[in-house]
Amino acid sequence: MSQQKGYLSNENRKKVTTHRLLEMKQNGEKISMLTAYDYSMASIIDKAGMDVILVGDSASNVMVGNATTLPMTVDQMIHHGKSVTNGVEKAMVVVDMPFGSYHASTQEAVTNAVRIMRETGADCLKLEGGVEIIDSVRAILATGIPIMGHLGLMPQSINKYGSYALRAKDSAEADKLISDAKLLEETGCCSVVLEKIPKELAKKVTEELNIPTIGIGAGPFVDGQVLVMHDMLGLNKGFSPKFLRRYANLYDVIIEAVQSYIEDVKSSDFPSADESY
Repeated sequence: MSQQKGYLSNENRKKVTTHRLLEMKQNGEKISMLTAYDYSMASIIDKAGMDVILVGDSASNVMVGNATTLPMTVDQMIHHGKSVTNGVEKAMVVVDMPFGSYHASTQEAVTNAVRIMRETGADCLKLEGGVEIIDSVRAILATGIPIMGHLGLMPQSINKYGSYALRAKDSAEADKLISDAKLLEETGCCSVVLEKIPKELAKKVTEELNIPTIGIGAGPFVDGQVLVMHDMLGLNKGFSPKFLRRYANLYDVIIEAVQSYIEDVKSSDFPSADESY
């Protein structure tokens, strides 16, 4: 943990809640958010001082190898969600509701939401969409489950878009995004993710909402930032969008370590006498 940057140790940090996120926006304190999908990485990220850990349906891409997030199921999200909450003490844990789990009916949306919360121990759920899913949002909120919205580029709708290009460039889509963001806030959502939209639009939404905005590819004027852990740690080399900053190059580190292990095994250098019983 880098005490040089002034981050509190886990012992001195308070558990991050929806109320804490609102305080952070009001105080002008930026919100840090990163994905995790398993116990070990979640524990490390939490101890590093992360505010929010997202159990994203991006697990479909980085953990399973699917081309999109669409194949993820409720059972799979519960598996990853429980693995993460087992490793987290202080960060707020948000779990994505997967594609199809909140679209068919409000009853199905509530059933799936309650099951995910009960079986994972998460603090909040994230849903993609605005007015189109507002009945499900309202029904889930009525059970006492907090919801983080998600607007702009919505990966669960990728087949409708046809590409991962920048969203809300034209005035009609931008106006709808602003309207949807306000509707999510009015309905009771605790925050909203803004993905891959023009920075000035993200700034306008952030200024007009009382709840926090968390951006990914949405510029610097939002209340917080989120990245996929595998991307920012450089665990893959095939994904390099403009908004991604790599903070490590673990792909090469792991390749080198594994190759060294192979060499030591082949040469009988490992295990040594000191490493044998």
